Amino acid sequence: MTTNSGHNHGQNHGMDQDTFEQFAEQLERYVKERLIPAEGEVIANDAIPPEIIDEMRDMGLFGLSVPEEYGGAGLNMAQYARVVNTMSYAAPAYRSIFSINVGMFASALKNGATEEQRAEWYPKLAEGKIACFGLTEPGSGSDSAGLQTTATPDPDGNGWVLNGTKRYITNAPHADVALIMARTDKENLPKNAHVSAFLVPMNVPGVSTGSPDAKMGQSGSHISDIMLDDVKVPGDALLGGETGKGFRFAMQSLDNGRISVGSAATGYARRALNSAIRYANERKAFGEPIAQFQLIQAMLADSEIEIYAAEAMMKDVTERADRGENILVKAAAFKVFASEMCGRVVDRVVQIYGGAGYLAEYDAERFYRDARIYRIYEGTTQILQLQIAKHMLREWEDVV
Repeated sequence: MTTNSGHNHGQNHGMDQDTFEQFAEQLERYVKERLIPAEGEVIANDAIPPEIIDEMRDMGLFGLSVPEEYGGAGLNMAQYARVVNTMSYAAPAYRSIFSINVGMFASALKNGATEEQRAEWYPKLAEGKIACFGLTEPGSGSDSAGLQTTATPDPDGNGWVLNGTKRYITNAPHADVALIMARTDKENLPKNAHVSAFLVPMNVPGVSTGSPDAKMGQSGSHISDIMLDDVKVPGDALLGGETGKGFRFAMQSLDNGRISVGSAATGYARRALNSAIRYANERKAFGEPIAQFQLIQAMLADSEIEIYAAEAMMKDVTERADRGENILVKAAAFKVFASEMCGRVVDRVVQIYGGAGYLAEYDAERFYRDARIYRIYEGTTQILQLQIAKHMLREWEDVV
């Protein structure tokens, strides 16, 4: 895929940097003073309080990457990653609720939509309508050849009829709109040209969602199935107005999703490490704080080293994206490193907490459960290893 991933060619300057720094500072205060204190409530009710979602709408978080002329903040990739990183210092549910809007959905509109589709959907995202992204199915995830959901021309008009089931779809229970990948050709075509993308409002007849799946972690963020039963959509629901491009749009917007997950994992690792430093200073053993013990210090130091590496990767990959480079391999590499790094950090944090780290009353146990999904969604570590290797080998042939 030689397309310019996740970005138009050329520079993306984003929001004026001074304005952005002020916003970032305000956001950091909001995370520490408002979101973190509300985490207990989010966990107890498995839901973000509605008033917090309204505050996040008012702050423009649902339209961060929507261009300014459509009512969004028009952030570039480096700014967007910093916002996600800052938000992800708090419980993952807070990022989850707006991440599909500003990540994969806005990115698919940017890469693939017609002008009319952008004019319709960008302002809706900016005002806080919630989006979801329907690629995965009960029988297929990263494997588009296994995709079963179909879109057939509507015999009664110029539209389409969609049938199928999507699985593990983040925000599906709350979403106002879904981007649905569906098969528009029975045969598996080269370059995945049998898959097209459709903009489907969730209130159309025939669309339903399953009850939210019970999960290991990430309380307050919800995933469920989406069932499409003879769902009729007009002709202009086809993203970009032509068939056979859907999978490419989906894959391009996954670059954006991977940067979001990498940035989130990096922010959450920082939160977990800070909590371990505080605990190590407060907890005493043999008459002194355990922070004085060298093996505890080694775990703290290893965590700091790895978080720094991920932060440096985040800065590099997003700056490359904003210069208009193809970042497919680097976005995948950042996501793999940051998500695996976060897994190692939260594991050490449980260890530093000792017996308390296994108890639900302490944060360490929750950090450990919450972090596990980062290595799975937007492309598992293993799928991304294959993708990175495939590109390395392809480029090697060019080198030789």
